[in-house]
Amino acid sequence: MGGDGFFTYEGVVRPEWIDINGHMNVAYYVLAFDMAVDELLVRVGITDDYIRAGRGTTFAVEAHVTYQRELTEGQPYRIESRVLAYDEKRVHQFQRMLHAEEGWLAATAEWMNLHVDLGTRRVSPWPESTLQALARLTAGQPRGAFPEEAGRRMAIAKPLYRIDGAATGG
Repeated sequence: MGGDGFFTYEGVVRPEWIDINGHMNVAYYVLAFDMAVDELLVRVGITDDYIRAGRGTTFAVEAHVTYQRELTEGQPYRIESRVLAYDEKRVHQFQRMLHAEEGWLAATAEWMNLHVDLGTRRVSPWPESTLQALARLTAGQPRGAFPEEAGRRMAIAKPLYRIDGAATGG
């Protein structure tokens, strides 16, 4: 955990992550966020050993990424992760990717992950040890309102066309 109650993951934008536009490609934002998810899950016991032992794993079932500002080759980034909610089978996480030195917001990601039994490939309850670890982790993070970017729905305010034929603006 960082000093502000967020779990942090750090990295540097790699040359192979740069696209034709000269900035970090969208796929690599998702990759960086996913690596931070993995690190957060390790903190609650979902490790490679746990998965190899057949105890379970997690599957991402929904994700939403917002892009706020470009990152370019060689720039350091820091991802702050928080658990927004969890229950006996799910964890809802939110992440902010910041420029590690200048502090500005580059992107956000929101994830819903399920605990899955790999034998049946079905959703299954977290083990008690993971629930206890989630409780400890969330006890150390600040409470407050959901982040502004969490739970957002994509929409065009005044579309010229909508697939459902709803009224369009002009």
